[in-house]
Amino acid sequence: MSSILNVIEKLKLNVSNIEDVPESFSSDVYKLTLASGENVYVKIPFNKDKLFREFQMLETLKGIIPVPKVLDIWYGDESTTGALILSAIQGMPCTGDIDEKLSYQIGVYHAMLHEVKTPGYGYLVTDGFKLLDQNNWRLHIKSNFEKWKEPCKEILDSKLYERCILHFDGVFSALPDPDGPCIVHLDFRPGNILVNGNEVAGIIDFESARGGSSEIDFTKVNRFIWEVNPRTKIPFIEGYQSIRPMLALERVLPFYDIYDAFSAVVWCKNRGIEKNQTFLQENILTLRNSVGY
Repeated sequence: MSSILNVIEKLKLNVSNIEDVPESFSSDVYKLTLASGENVYVKIPFNKDKLFREFQMLETLKGIIPVPKVLDIWYGDESTTGALILSAIQGMPCTGDIDEKLSYQIGVYHAMLHEVKTPGYGYLVTDGFKLLDQNNWRLHIKSNFEKWKEPCKEILDSKLYERCILHFDGVFSALPDPDGPCIVHLDFRPGNILVNGNEVAGIIDFESARGGSSEIDFTKVNRFIWEVNPRTKIPFIEGYQSIRPMLALERVLPFYDIYDAFSAVVWCKNRGIEKNQTFLQENILTLRNSVGY
């Protein structure tokens, strides 16, 4: 709480109410009601790079897809990483039923996001755009997985771990050529898609977005939209294809299921196994299902 009070003081905001925003896993997010009656959101990212990345992504995407407006940015001090003041979008996270019409529209916006080109494969850092090693997406994916092996080995049971390593090689070699580099969200799930009635009102949370291959961006769509209601898959794809071609999902999804879950296991280890136990177990279950164990 002290960090939000610090932000309010530094940005000289006249605030009548502060509300915590749940379901924000990496950054601290607060909804502020200003004395004028206007609502704004304050986002205090986990580190400086995330602050800068979100700011740059929102500036890049304004006018292309509906995203929050950056009203102000504070670059932080020794006790706080900094903060963004964001406009409130009239809408709610679309965590309820998603029907075919809404799914089509989500597909359109997802494709519009992927149509935005980036200078290469890589990500924004405070002093510019950092390219991946040799600007090579496949190399990056492979080396991430290599880095995650050790921490995953400590947490997963040995049989499951061995199966994952074997499975990885098979699904990795089946991947189509990467597309891009384009903006990928990396957390494109219903909680980050705001709807007003049955219309998409906004897309939020770009702190992890970067220049990548669109293939990495369908895992959460598959898990939280298509698998929940299989009728949404065809309309989503039709919406997406009205803007750009869809890649070979049947070759991409099996790979990124295991890649994403492996990454999440490491995230839980780094951020605390005990307090992230539910999330850890969800991802272990994904790994078990992926490798049939």
